[in-house]
Amino acid sequence: MSEASPCLNCGACCSHFRVSFFWGECTSAGGTVPDELVAPISPSRVAMLGTDCKPTRCIGLVGEVGSQVQCSIYDQRSSTCREFDASWANGEANVDCDAARAAFGLPALQPEFEIPYEQSA
Repeated sequence: MSEASPCLNCGACCSHFRVSFFWGECTSAGGTVPDELVAPISPSRVAMLGTDCKPTRCIGLVGEVGSQVQCSIYDQRSSTCREFDASWANGEANVDCDAARAAFGLPALQPEFEIPYEQSA
């Protein structure tokens, strides 16, 4: 089974959903998300720039969706991003992951099954 995350050649979620979270996650409030990368959307919430409008694409996304991507602020990303799992990452499908992938013409991720070791007789 491959150790590489399927997210490294996807990025659909970063270009499909608004990434919003509590403003307290911003650096000015003691959090990790750089203030200059967010826009206020309510008195208590902010969104990553690029995800607060259409077409959607997070300012932190580098690369081409469906090919090769990475998050330029991965270690500083918000809880919204930290909590979003690729389908089957934890043994369950994620319908939001599948929907984002479908929006870019990418197939839904499939569960990976490890082949049990067979002893020879």
